[in-house]
Amino acid sequence: MDKWSQVTLNDVAREAGVSSATASRALNGTTRVRADLRERVLAAAERLAYTPNAHAQALARASSQAVGVICHDVSDPYFAGISGGVMRAAAEHDLHVIMGSTFRDPARELSYVSMMRGQRVRAILLTGSGFEDRAWQGAMREELARCAAAGTRIAAVSRHHGLRVDSVLPENRAGAAALARALLGLGHRDFAVLTGPPVITTVVDRLAGFQEALAEAGVRIAPDQIVEGAFSRDGGHRAASELVARGLRATCVFASTDIMAVGALAAFRDHGLTVPGDVSLAGFDDIPVVGDLTPPLTTVALPLEEIGRRVMALALRPATAGRSRVERVPGTVVLRASTSAPAARPRRERSPRPLTETPG
Repeated sequence: MDKWSQVTLNDVAREAGVSSATASRALNGTTRVRADLRERVLAAAERLAYTPNAHAQALARASSQAVGVICHDVSDPYFAGISGGVMRAAAEHDLHVIMGSTFRDPARELSYVSMMRGQRVRAILLTGSGFEDRAWQGAMREELARCAAAGTRIAAVSRHHGLRVDSVLPENRAGAAALARALLGLGHRDFAVLTGPPVITTVVDRLAGFQEALAEAGVRIAPDQIVEGAFSRDGGHRAASELVARGLRATCVFASTDIMAVGALAAFRDHGLTVPGDVSLAGFDDIPVVGDLTPPLTTVALPLEEIGRRVMALALRPATAGRSRVERVPGTVVLRASTSAPAARPRRERSPRPLTETPG
């Protein structure tokens, strides 16, 4: 044999004097091969320096030594924190991780699930929020049924309405409500919210929890003080700038993710507003950077790496017939210097700067 040619399974089978099927079973460790035949195959493989094809082995087994992680945006520190926990847990089980970012595109999420099913990964972890979209929910249920039939486990982070999957649920609604009560406790009664796309379940839950807690105290947010933006730093900057352009009447602004709050903090500074002197600002998630901001950000802390570990553990457990398992993870309100009691004196009137200004 040419020393530069790739040694194949058929070469090993011929060298051992067995069929290709027997050679494959022997190399994959199945017990359906006689001991003497297994020894012959292993010896032949060693003589030929045979390296098994990992993809072919994966197809021969129910799954590979890989798990798939699908998130909205791996560059977002929220997903990076969860993914870090997944990767550490996977490493403890000698598993590899394949990652995909959907950028909050429901069709892309379906495509990733289908692709990973084709790769016969051991498990697929849906770590981004679900979508409030009946057509997507139906299509995803069908795709996940195909995964289950192929032996692929599914687990999710956050609420995925209509999907019966094992889940780790950050308590977004309760956490936002707790934050609202803490801000009320500081004396605030005029609020604004920078929220995300309403098709995302996390957006729905955080906004609802915040508004419900305020309503219990007889406080209502004016519709023009709720601004939608992308779940990103630039999205937060644009939403905060739009809020100022509309006429900022709130003494406290809740950004529904920390990464939006980072952009909002820069936008307020660009428009000549101080935090918390002119307006208090709070976020949600407690991504690592927010404690280092000036001022440090009030937020709802979630144990992101622990969430990643827990969803990985769910995916590695055998499925439970007839029901899905749910593990709830509470958030903890962390009050920092970005929020304070509203000023006793009337707030200074500010004329917004042009929105064409480059985001800072």
